[in-house]
Amino acid sequence: MRRPGGWYRYLTNVTDPQRLPAEDAVALYGHRWRVEDAFLAVKRLLGLAYFWTGAINGVLVQVWATWLLYAVLVDLTDAVADELVVPFREVSLELVYRGLYHFTQAYHRGEAADVVAYLAAHAKLLGLLKRNRRRSAAAQGHLTAGHDP
Repeated sequence: MRRPGGWYRYLTNVTDPQRLPAEDAVALYGHRWRVEDAFLAVKRLLGLAYFWTGAINGVLVQVWATWLLYAVLVDLTDAVADELVVPFREVSLELVYRGLYHFTQAYHRGEAADVVAYLAAHAKLLGLLKRNRRRSAAAQGHLTAGHDP
């Protein structure tokens, strides 16, 4: 595919253009690192970067635990975004996770009962909302015109 700056090649094992048009393959390619980003975020948040095992059971436990935590964290972040009436992408996944500590402290003091309501009410104090910054369309994941991932 010709793009500004030269030609780009994309590799896929789907050869039927009816099943996967070239434009869709290019758009999907932009999401290739989401899995890696999920593992990086969760490993960093949980301190699993130094956890290593060669046993298949240990690897499977780490993979499942990572996906479970990531799924719960995404759902919680989405609920906080809904409560704040902002798009999901404007709320920091990492700071929502870190905000759970503050919620549990408030919960034990009897000052909070609903995690979503607490995080939304303290979003500014906890820094949950990302700062606005200019980003290119490519950096936002918009790889093709008319495709919004």
